[in-house]
Amino acid sequence: MKKDSKIFVAGHKGLVGSAIVRRLEKGGYTNLVLRTHKELDLLDQKAVAEFFAKEKPEYVFLAAAKVGGIGANSTYPADFIYRNLVIETNIVESSRENKVKKLLFLGSSCIYPRDCPQPIKEEYLLTGPLEPSNKAYAVAKIAGIVMCESYNKQHGTNFISVMPTNLYGINDNFDLQNSHVLPAMLRRFHEAKVRGDKEVVVWGTGKVQREFLFVDDLADACVFLMNEYDGLGIVNIGTEEEVSIKQLAELVKKTVGFKGKISWDTTKLDGTPRKWLDVSRLHNLGWKHEVSLEQGLKKTYAWYVKNAR
Repeated sequence: MKKDSKIFVAGHKGLVGSAIVRRLEKGGYTNLVLRTHKELDLLDQKAVAEFFAKEKPEYVFLAAAKVGGIGANSTYPADFIYRNLVIETNIVESSRENKVKKLLFLGSSCIYPRDCPQPIKEEYLLTGPLEPSNKAYAVAKIAGIVMCESYNKQHGTNFISVMPTNLYGINDNFDLQNSHVLPAMLRRFHEAKVRGDKEVVVWGTGKVQREFLFVDDLADACVFLMNEYDGLGIVNIGTEEEVSIKQLAELVKKTVGFKGKISWDTTKLDGTPRKWLDVSRLHNLGWKHEVSLEQGLKKTYAWYVKNAR
């Protein structure tokens, strides 16, 4: 990408999209094309086609998606598969029609089988059953990957797919019912501290392992790959560092300054036992993350306190 290349960031108001915009602006890219949901409904095929025909973006970051935590995925599976399939289909096809030079599609580590060998290599995709609680979302994301691969094969496009691990950071969703584990936990501990509670109840057993990536590190990796990677295979983006949910809860408690105790609601689902990505492909290309979990939690909590309503 050149500094004046026309770049469309789909979903620029979300967690990932906003981080990509921050990274592009920091890098001196001056010709960003951004549309809010009111300005462009990505579920509307005609509107998306007209937008691409008029604006003719050269590069596309496909960060728009319906996302949520284990509760939301279990409750609204039809929404997750429908909305994500339609968004990615509309944008990928319009990108082909308008000769976009390169597109980066953002997937998710939940695309991999539930009981995958660890760490998870890119080639483990489609080698086993998915985690049932987020199967609909995962299938939609897998479809996006296969779509990009198919368009490259049939039409000679340059559409790449990246698979980030669990994300968190500035502009995250802190809704207690529909958000991911880390932002929900930050909010729960913060509100407990404000109320003076003596206890915080966390879902699950605390035994499952997770890997967390600060979203600004993800954005940096995406810009790096857009400039440096033209391979056909998907690329994992992660940290190679794992924590149990119990360890995460203790770290969040420390970050927030909550003085009470932690208890566990073992009637709630744990989800996939372990999701630890092999990022050797990305490391071999020359990129590594910079923000530690402790640093990222401090930045995220500071943003939440400042912006919470």
